[in-house]
Amino acid sequence: MANTSEIIGKILYNSGCRSAFGIPGGEVLFLMDGLKKSGIEFVLAKHENCAGFMAEGSHHADRAPGILIATLGPGVANAVNVIANAFQDRIPLIFLTGCVDDDLALKYTHQIFDHRELLKSITKCSFKIVHGEVDTTINKAISIMNDGQPGPVHIDVPLGLAKIKQPNRVIAWNTNSFSAPARGDDIDKARKWFLESEKPLIIAGLDVLNDSSDKQVAEFVTKFKVPLVTTYKAKGILPEDNELALGGAGLSPLADEQLLPLVRNSDLKILAGYDPIEMRSGWISPWNKRDKVIEFSSVANSHFMHQSSLSFICNVGEGLKSLSDGFTPKKVWAKSEPKNTRFKLKSMFSVNEYWGPAAVIDIVRKFLPRNGVATVDSGAHRILLNHVWECYAPRSLLQSTGLCTMGCALPLAIGFKFKELHRPVVAFVGDAGMEMVLGELATLRDLKLPIVIIVFVDQSLALIKLKQRKNKLSNQGVDFGTTDFPSVAKAMGGIGSWIESRDQLHENLKGAFERKNFTLLACKISEKAYDNRF
Repeated sequence: MANTSEIIGKILYNSGCRSAFGIPGGEVLFLMDGLKKSGIEFVLAKHENCAGFMAEGSHHADRAPGILIATLGPGVANAVNVIANAFQDRIPLIFLTGCVDDDLALKYTHQIFDHRELLKSITKCSFKIVHGEVDTTINKAISIMNDGQPGPVHIDVPLGLAKIKQPNRVIAWNTNSFSAPARGDDIDKARKWFLESEKPLIIAGLDVLNDSSDKQVAEFVTKFKVPLVTTYKAKGILPEDNELALGGAGLSPLADEQLLPLVRNSDLKILAGYDPIEMRSGWISPWNKRDKVIEFSSVANSHFMHQSSLSFICNVGEGLKSLSDGFTPKKVWAKSEPKNTRFKLKSMFSVNEYWGPAAVIDIVRKFLPRNGVATVDSGAHRILLNHVWECYAPRSLLQSTGLCTMGCALPLAIGFKFKELHRPVVAFVGDAGMEMVLGELATLRDLKLPIVIIVFVDQSLALIKLKQRKNKLSNQGVDFGTTDFPSVAKAMGGIGSWIESRDQLHENLKGAFERKNFTLLACKISEKAYDNRF
């Protein structure tokens, strides 16, 4: 007979999980032991929030659900940010926490609060393990986690129950599957619209990745020559050096000035897994109510950021197949509006500067192979990078797009590289974001991962400072001193250098992705480097 923790481990192992991230506490020791006996390795981080982002990074590498482990009380509270991020960024994350047994909780108050009450608004479900139904609880949580749009689920494991033997039962789990849109009047109408369309355009979002439809979207776009706009999370589903790729949208007003007129001018908008949670207010009701809009999504539209003429809840790839099955390519966009839009965006987000953030991004992009992966923290540099950086495959630029939280780039890179040792990984962070997660350099040291970290150093919260200037507000709360990041990197077992020119960056990147330890390059940029850039 297996105990509670071993059953949890076996079910998670059967779901593809091979690693868990977190910080131990007395209440999760038996749980960790059960996962280890089941083949799931525990990885120690320096903060629960970072551990959660490592779990997300590992998910992007192997597609298995991420696992975050935290002890009761402060361990749970420390993870709230990353759980909220998983909820808004649609990440399948299993949050395992320890708790005291119910009888003790009636009279013992030290570090005790209701975990489930705290987490209920930022998880898809929250359960407490009960004796005799361990497998039911875990399998139910996994099923809910994967239903529709994925998201985080929370499972409390009482300390006393974690080591108790459970009855022998068949450990089974549900697998969710999607079907194509139903045949009928609506799909026939959609096919007629597509056949008649002269200016079709696709807007693709993160659900394309969640239901593994990226290849089908790329094939549809390529076959029918339909221009493609993506959200930031969907960048790379079509290689962005393809002339049909118009890049990412959502945060830059300058990009929106080019993309939104093209969207409005399209006579058929096809929404492929498009979730507007990544978008800012400029994308509220972005087209006329009379426009023809066909939407393929995994869940019903309850956000009302936009409306569609025809909406199908289905697998996105199967939806596109139903839309176009039997059709042969035709000439679309007789005029060159998409090509002109792409040219304007390329010119607008040029990397042709002697030195600055765009120059940094340009040099690193040229060094990183096409199969390389980048992560980026929130801030001014993220908005610029998303429009300068070309992605050649899905999940090759990892970031927080729904919640837009800071402190994610380094742990995302660690989690991904831990699973994909053969793919080079670079993390782009601002100096404030780097200061938030300096402790994880020690995690990098211990794991011996050759990640390259690019730090944009301008001694300020550049995006917030920019907003203060635009609104003619006084400068306050946005400036800070200079941290000697290269010295910190060396003290933590890595290699660090100050960078002030293209040549210096070029020289210091040589061999950096092949080392056995991490490299931190602190790139000094000017105070107003992002003015008028996005």
